[in-house]
Amino acid sequence: MSEQEFMFEYKEYPLIPIKFNFSDKETPIIDALLDSGGDFIVIPNAIAKYLGLNLVKAGCVDTAGGETTLCKTFVDLTIHGNEKTYTYKNLEIHVSDSSNIPVLLGRKPIFEDHDITFKKHENKLILKQIK
Repeated sequence: MSEQEFMFEYKEYPLIPIKFNFSDKETPIIDALLDSGGDFIVIPNAIAKYLGLNLVKAGCVDTAGGETTLCKTFVDLTIHGNEKTYTYKNLEIHVSDSSNIPVLLGRKPIFEDHDITFKKHENKLILKQIK
């Protein structure tokens, strides 16, 4: 992959437009919350059901909203922005037993692969791929 920079509008929350693909199904573009306090990507159960993901129990975790049960699975995730895309193939993600949460983009792998700049005063969020 060549080095890419994405710039997103940042108003109330740091949201990044993404899409999930699995087998022959894909989601529409979803605004996912960039979560520096989370370890990994977590999606609500409704998205996993829609895509028909194969889930493996991963255990219970404590979250800001209380205890939740998570499963692991693999899916393709594409970041959309600036008329370009960045795709993670066969990415391990976690699925919450709740359908009442937003898509959360934790530190792994987004923060590992990109320099992230929050420019709240300019209403900008910038992801720059690390070489």
